[in-house]
Amino acid sequence: MPSFIIFTTNQFSMHLPKKATPAKCGAFSLLFAIMFFTYHQSQSQINGTYDSAFVGGLKKEALTIVGGKEKMAQEMVDMVFSFGELGFQEFETSKYLTGILEKNGFTVERGVSGIPTAWMAKWGSGSPVIALGSDIDCIPKASQKPGVVYKDPIVEGAPGHGEGHNSGQAVIIIAAIAVRDLMIKNHIPGTLVIWPGVAEELLGSKAWYIRDGYFKNIDACIFTHVSGGFSVGYGDPGMNGLVSVKFSFDGEAAHAASAPWRGKSALDAVELMDIGWNFKREHLKPTQRSHYVITDGGDQPNVVPSKASVWYYFRERTYEDIQSMYDAGIQIAKGAAMMTGTQVHYQILGTAWPGHFNKPLAEAMYTNIKAVGMPAWSDADRQLAVAVQKLVDAPKIDEEGKPVGGLKDKPDTLTGSVPFSWGGGSDDIADISWNVPTIVLWYPANVPGTKGHHWADAIAMATPLAHKGTLAGAKATALTLIDMFTNPKLITAAKDYFTNVQNKDVHYKPFITANDPPSIFLNKEIMEKYRPEMKKYYYDPSKYKTYLDQLGITYPTLEKK
Repeated sequence: MPSFIIFTTNQFSMHLPKKATPAKCGAFSLLFAIMFFTYHQSQSQINGTYDSAFVGGLKKEALTIVGGKEKMAQEMVDMVFSFGELGFQEFETSKYLTGILEKNGFTVERGVSGIPTAWMAKWGSGSPVIALGSDIDCIPKASQKPGVVYKDPIVEGAPGHGEGHNSGQAVIIIAAIAVRDLMIKNHIPGTLVIWPGVAEELLGSKAWYIRDGYFKNIDACIFTHVSGGFSVGYGDPGMNGLVSVKFSFDGEAAHAASAPWRGKSALDAVELMDIGWNFKREHLKPTQRSHYVITDGGDQPNVVPSKASVWYYFRERTYEDIQSMYDAGIQIAKGAAMMTGTQVHYQILGTAWPGHFNKPLAEAMYTNIKAVGMPAWSDADRQLAVAVQKLVDAPKIDEEGKPVGGLKDKPDTLTGSVPFSWGGGSDDIADISWNVPTIVLWYPANVPGTKGHHWADAIAMATPLAHKGTLAGAKATALTLIDMFTNPKLITAAKDYFTNVQNKDVHYKPFITANDPPSIFLNKEIMEKYRPEMKKYYYDPSKYKTYLDQLGITYPTLEKK
């Protein structure tokens, strides 16, 4: 449908007054201008669908706007990297991000779901309502100077972004601001909602957002996560879901040498539970993943421990199998308590479903990924990548059988449901995916082949490599937002897939209840210990062009001098 109209001379004269005085001609000219503008506006939107030429123009403008925000991307990525905050303690990060959003016209609700660092930011009005999310927390003991390809922590023992969560909010915020500008300019209705994945490494927030109704009126969700590639998928990607549970045992203290028979060791109960669980592994499916850490093992050896605790992750491929593992863990804990004469109680600290993502939305995103293409990597970027891969002894091929070597020059292919999975990692974006049509954009801001959850994963995350990959992710996100706001059929198709394919036989059942509070106490002591020293290294963009400049790092630094 054309977005313009041509009147011939005869057509124009047919509507002139018979006695065309100058005043009447002037009035008619004004009327004609209004009619022309109204027609022009109406042609770009017929029955809620915008014509392809109009949408193409919007996308071209969006790429220009996002491409002009290189400095903003660099500052946001570097700033959040410098904060290095663990889950539930992302106070500086949240303050910084919400400040940017409020300056750009978003209204912010803070403290959602009883989590002090969680928030929801909204702009616009009407439908569709599109949510954009990305995680903000980091990894324990992962402090690392960016661009330096050997272990060199900024603060020894401190947390750091050894996953790359410092980059995702820049992706979605930059995309949202660009699309907001175009929506205002072109009178396009719709609502943007931006939110953070708080404590994703603990699987500690998204199920609570769902429980508390924050996604009830959302039409669709785009989530973003750092990667070594540029991709999106749909269906079941082969992830495990999980329940994260802390088991705490209470016993009785006694002198461990003179009267041990008068004590009841909580540590004995923890150790017996761990032994029992390790025997249980033989009788679990090979798709399970289970792991634990003893978070409290007593005070000192000459005191029978009156308190001890152990923290478990129970992972499996289906809700039923996760629940079965959780139930087995509870029974083994009770058995350990009976053997030691102690008492046990347990608390869910986090949870995630196995994921399932939306096909129509993924197809739209993939088209836009191909349109954006991979960043133009510099020689320095490539040198860094090869050196990091050597440092971490990266595999020669990835899980899909593709070679791992340096940086990727082409986007990955669109992927669907895996036919089978031996199990693997978890992400609580899956809980949102079972309640709202959702996709995950994997954008190329880190080095392929790294270990994950390791200090070496932080090496690239405040460098030009990360800045370029983040901006590429923002471009793909902006283009997909335009599709979602200008093509109602896309949202309809996404909801149809969500209802009639994804939820046809499987339905979401939460692991948490109204009585399960978020675990906001986690990581508090660690951050209180390290934050005073970490503050000395917060990025100051008013003085330094980049965080590399502030730290005095030559990019890349491949060897110790």
